[in-house]
Amino acid sequence: MKLITYQEQEGAQKVGALLDDLQTIVDLSEKFVDMPALIDGGQAALDLARQMVEARAATVLRGEVKLKAPLPVPRQIRDFMCFEKHFRQAYRQGARRKVGVLAPLLTALGLVRIPRVWYEQPIYYKSNRFSVIGPDEDVIWPAYSQEMDFELELAIVIGGQGKDIPLEKARDHIFGYTIFNDMSARDAQFEEMACRLGPAKGKDFDTGNVIGPWLVTADEIPDPYHLTMVARVNGEQWGRGFSGDMHHRFEDMIAHVSRSETIYPGELFGSGTVGDGCGLEHGRFLQPGDLIELEIEGLGQLRNRLIKP
Repeated sequence: MKLITYQEQEGAQKVGALLDDLQTIVDLSEKFVDMPALIDGGQAALDLARQMVEARAATVLRGEVKLKAPLPVPRQIRDFMCFEKHFRQAYRQGARRKVGVLAPLLTALGLVRIPRVWYEQPIYYKSNRFSVIGPDEDVIWPAYSQEMDFELELAIVIGGQGKDIPLEKARDHIFGYTIFNDMSARDAQFEEMACRLGPAKGKDFDTGNVIGPWLVTADEIPDPYHLTMVARVNGEQWGRGFSGDMHHRFEDMIAHVSRSETIYPGELFGSGTVGDGCGLEHGRFLQPGDLIELEIEGLGQLRNRLIKP
């Protein structure tokens, strides 16, 4: 199922399921007050939602409502960095900012390299779960930044509580998949991370976390590591990648995070940026008014415009 959160004209937010025509929404609000309630209900809730979709008792047209982020306030956002190509290219650009024309030479000499620990365990940070927006909503340029960027990521939503989850059972804890755009104020990010903490204000600003357009249940994505990922700005392709290039996979993330720590339904785990999936890797940044379109095979297209007040 393609699960959504939508807003009616009078302002009420409801949970629903979008049919394959991408126009008809089955209203699930009679049984589920919001998306967390559906996720918390586990398999029984999913079975009930499917029955409601098959019955189509109450429907509404997509054009009559506004889609919001499918999970408007995740219980937690953990964003990882699992694509080696992105890390290498972003690392190289970061070195260029520090040492200028010497960066290629230092890279060739092996003096600019990915830390060993990155290969040994999934690395992540926790983001602001209250700054989430959805499809076709404007991203507001933060006043303190001059260099804005997008990040094309695949994300999972956790569907089952657990602690010390073994790797072979980790996928059982995935409720579904969605597109995640981790908007970034690059100048702020590079400045603050010189202190080896963060990112903080490089990522944390209102409208900075974009999720959607819908949450696809795990049964509809049998192989999450075989998906094409494309990023476009104003219709121009800026990057194309492949989910199978993840060095650490979602199962690795779940097993790692849950060591001596409970994870909960409704948490969102981002894959990190796919290789070529942001402007930084190409030395390009966004301009006010740019339209960002992120697409992942089987998960739809997430569209947002960057607005500078």
